[in-house]
Amino acid sequence: MKMLKKVLILTAKYGNGHVQVAKTLEKKCKDLGFEKIVVCNLYSESFPIFSEITQYLYLKSFSIGKQFYRLFYYGVDKIYNKRMMNLYFKMGHKRLHQIVKNEQPDMIINTFPMIVVPEYRRKTGTVIPTFNVLTDFCLHRIWVHENIDKYYVATKNVKEKLISIGISPSTIKVTGIPIRTQFEQTLNTAEIYNKYNLDPTKKTLLIMAGAHGVLKNVKELCQAFISKSTNTQTVVVCGNNSLLKESLETLSLSYPKQIKIMSYVERIDELYRIASCMITKPGGITLTEATALGVPVILYKPVPGQEKENALYFEEKNAAIIVNQIEDIFDEVNNLLGDEKRLKQMKENIKKIHIPNSADLILEDMLKEASYIRDKKLMIGSVNY
Repeated sequence: MKMLKKVLILTAKYGNGHVQVAKTLEKKCKDLGFEKIVVCNLYSESFPIFSEITQYLYLKSFSIGKQFYRLFYYGVDKIYNKRMMNLYFKMGHKRLHQIVKNEQPDMIINTFPMIVVPEYRRKTGTVIPTFNVLTDFCLHRIWVHENIDKYYVATKNVKEKLISIGISPSTIKVTGIPIRTQFEQTLNTAEIYNKYNLDPTKKTLLIMAGAHGVLKNVKELCQAFISKSTNTQTVVVCGNNSLLKESLETLSLSYPKQIKIMSYVERIDELYRIASCMITKPGGITLTEATALGVPVILYKPVPGQEKENALYFEEKNAAIIVNQIEDIFDEVNNLLGDEKRLKQMKENIKKIHIPNSADLILEDMLKEASYIRDKKLMIGSVNY
């Protein structure tokens, strides 16, 4: 079997998850010896101003724009086959054509629902093996197209939903969501406590504000735990939100043994390993990372759309608790941390969701599929000749 040499990975910066998955797959492709790996934020390169505006609106959907995003997320399903979607089908076509012409990729991987890619095949007849890696624990119809060769999904539940709308089971593989290899490693937790100057005799509550620091009411959450709990130490990761970090620093200075404030943490897996439980927003990557290390999650105010659907799936599996009111969250966390039996059960339940080495499973299967599609294309071409 002739080695496939070039791969094009398409992603988009609506949240951090799609980009994170693209980076993980890029690293795996490098490990496999690909000659050329092109990672492209297609919409940003095609329409930079429009992309910046829509990314800003996406982040605002976690606060003032919830109803707008609800309408978009659930409304797209209803208009999916109508003319209103034609613009989205065409977005990035010109830039995609340039990349395909210049790079001549052997296969294309989408970590964001780029409908322009299968539409490009439909309109031009250019057959490049095209794969979708879904980055959530739910299905949205915008990922689905007749010219996608294979779907790589997080769970059997997502596979069943794809089958229910007419996708062939042979074109769907349950692989989990690719995350960084550091989450598959084994580390000494004593060294982690020492590194971050944390007390191993206390329960550790980890509050993840998200890569862009969009989790709401973080200061109020911290104040509640400082005032009501002496047996818990709280670690807050603010991501790239410097204003949030600054607003919390007075608390950390006043109560250094009870709360620690951090910005973006590259080795976030270290904090996951010592967390008794975690308050977070239910992004697909964060949840997958939690499954890898068995961290029970409190999902605070999930916004309508994929994050709400993710939250409901984890709650159904008894691997997460959804809390919508700030006045309820202290009691929920305190009750969980005080109930060792329930805490242990939630850890076991969330670990059951995890599929290890997802990137390996995905790339191994993609190489087989891409080779088969290429060989089939060559065979058809020789017959026609």
